[in-house]
Amino acid sequence: MSLDPPPYLSSLQTNIRTRPIPWEGAVRARTITDHDLKRIKGVDKVRKEQRRQTVESDPEPYRSLLLGGQNEKSVLESAAKRPEIINYILVLANDLINDVPDFGTELLKHSDPYKPFLPLLTHSSNPEESIPLLSSTVLSSLLSIQQTRTSSWTPKSSEALKKLFNYLAKLTQSHDSGLQDIAVLEYSSVIRGNESRKLFWEQRKETLEPLMDVLRSAGGLTAETASSTLFSGSTSVRNAADAGISGGVSLQLLYHVLLVVWQLSYEGEDIGEAFDKEQDIIALYTHLLRLSPKEKTTRLLLSTLYNILSTNKSSLLPVATSVRLPAVLANLKTRHLSDEDLLEDLNHLDEMLSDYTSAQTTFDEYASEVQAGHLRWSPPHKDASFWSENADRILSENKGELPKKLAEILSKSWDEDKQVLAVACNDVGWLVKTVPEKRTALEKLGLKPRVMDLMADANETVRWEALKAVGEWMRYSFGS
Repeated sequence: MSLDPPPYLSSLQTNIRTRPIPWEGAVRARTITDHDLKRIKGVDKVRKEQRRQTVESDPEPYRSLLLGGQNEKSVLESAAKRPEIINYILVLANDLINDVPDFGTELLKHSDPYKPFLPLLTHSSNPEESIPLLSSTVLSSLLSIQQTRTSSWTPKSSEALKKLFNYLAKLTQSHDSGLQDIAVLEYSSVIRGNESRKLFWEQRKETLEPLMDVLRSAGGLTAETASSTLFSGSTSVRNAADAGISGGVSLQLLYHVLLVVWQLSYEGEDIGEAFDKEQDIIALYTHLLRLSPKEKTTRLLLSTLYNILSTNKSSLLPVATSVRLPAVLANLKTRHLSDEDLLEDLNHLDEMLSDYTSAQTTFDEYASEVQAGHLRWSPPHKDASFWSENADRILSENKGELPKKLAEILSKSWDEDKQVLAVACNDVGWLVKTVPEKRTALEKLGLKPRVMDLMADANETVRWEALKAVGEWMRYSFGS
């Protein structure tokens, strides 16, 4: 999963490498020592192979240079008032980690390998400045190595990761997409294991929320239109030539955000239900599948959906069917796709959903839609035969679970999708009309006063459906 660094970061590092540093003056000023200078010059402006040989032959002096040792400060601490030296050392540290295969592991042998770098994350109130940015790059490399090349994860690792997440979360809110991309790539590099993904999820308000905003923006969704668009039931898939992403989101940033969410989805068993409840992840990813501009983004979308749905079948497959994911997959299968991993994920997801939907009756489909919590004008709602056959079952099955869910749906304002309220009022009206002897049970759930309130709603369709539902109650008002 190794990815090239973003151009913004590469350009910054190259610029810093070429800046002249008055090292001898720094020694005279006692900012650094003669011993520091000797070690720096041993790897400064030399070929990568020579640098690798120098460090591999004796890594301890370079570990002490960066992290400090017995009776020795880290050069980052001793040069704290010289930002040009700190910048240079941070770039050098990153180069050594990348150019010398085992140097990162050597650094992690130190009792506190993160200590010199963590304060630099808050070196400036502006997270876009070079020192915190370069420090985060070194920290993400070390935290990644700790998960991929060692078997240890310590409380200090968790504390360092939390502080790194706090910094990266600020960077994802930058208006510069290049800086956003740096943060997202660093997220990807550090959520390699179970512990780090759990920490990412625990801080999801700061870490995950801005990434979901990027995905909603890429899907052309706004706060006002997201709900109605995601649950509209559209199944069309654009051709590759016509597909597009919105909101000024670059394909590179979109891919990297999808990559992070895909990594997080491996915790699907623990977070899947909450993820969908908070972010409508199933509906959002179904929507993005219709727009996906490249096979590599489609592959990540499908794989993420499979990871989440396969570990939450009973609770989230109903959501997937209610947003018409099976039909979207069927349309995808008509396209000329060549990526083998994509095709494998597509087939696995399609088979899982086919097995589920083949066992569903019309009642099951209706129940799944209600349980998903986002109603639309699917066929059962206006079908008199459906209500005559199923109304009594709707009221009684699982101790009246579905009417309770309707009451929960109606208790919300749905300002972003008034259609939901209109459909819910329609359903309440059918229940009263079809099984009037059980209308008292509906009243106990607070449905009657809520529907009466909705007769004054600003939305004309909601008012009309509420009026019809109250009319069914009025038939029996004098006899009750």
